[in-house]
Amino acid sequence: MNDLLNTALGLAKASMPVLPLREGKVPFGNCPTCANNACGGRPNMKTPGPCQCPAPCHAWAAANTDPDIISSLAWVRAWRRAVGVAYHPGGAGLTVVDLDDTAAVDWARRMLPATRTVPTTRGEHWIYQGTMPSPNSVRPGVDIKSTMAYARWLGPGTGPLAALPDAVRALAVKPPVHRPTLPVVGVSVRPGGGTCPHRTPAYLRRGLEMAEQRISDASSGVHATVYATFLAVLSRHGRCGCLTDADVARLFTAAQGKGETPRHCADAWANARTALGM
Repeated sequence: MNDLLNTALGLAKASMPVLPLREGKVPFGNCPTCANNACGGRPNMKTPGPCQCPAPCHAWAAANTDPDIISSLAWVRAWRRAVGVAYHPGGAGLTVVDLDDTAAVDWARRMLPATRTVPTTRGEHWIYQGTMPSPNSVRPGVDIKSTMAYARWLGPGTGPLAALPDAVRALAVKPPVHRPTLPVVGVSVRPGGGTCPHRTPAYLRRGLEMAEQRISDASSGVHATVYATFLAVLSRHGRCGCLTDADVARLFTAAQGKGETPRHCADAWANARTALGM
């Protein structure tokens, strides 16, 4: 316990927010007073809440640099059960690229600028000056630990600190989703069609807008809503010749915006046509 506490106090003196780790290399859970975040603390959120608990029970949000708190009775009880020291990289202005295996380390050596490195059980921590969000699994064997995260203290490492490069920041950016090309769905068009015989073209436009809105507003039962909407549009305009592939694509786009796949859209459209005998 004394070794861990002394290490923690030394890190705190160097402005490194620290916290104890229990068995399993994880932070201590909420104390009875703070169970289920009854105190208002939310360790996984950006703001931990108004909790004034003296114990280190709020994960990364408990990390502290105050020596009086770190060596207080409540913390000493935790240090007696602790197996390691962790720190909040973002609170120290740092980002840790956690490389979990040799393949990840090889990738980093090829793709990232050299910086301070710390050996871990299976890989390495690469530490940069600067902060960013902390996404996990940004690529195989690679996690980012900076703001709202903690990293295990494994020693000071070797090499000078480099500034956080754009190549690391880019790992937190999700690539754009490229939706598959919408399938072309054939709709029967009567000879000489193009104008709805029972309503004006504005009626079709308004109907499509309402159909798109109905799909977009669905908060549950999206599959059923999409099918019912397709059925309603086809029952009104499927035989009159005014519904075009561009109109169908609008409906498919709205459905895909709610998570439907192109295949689900095509199946729902085909099922609706079958139900109407088209």
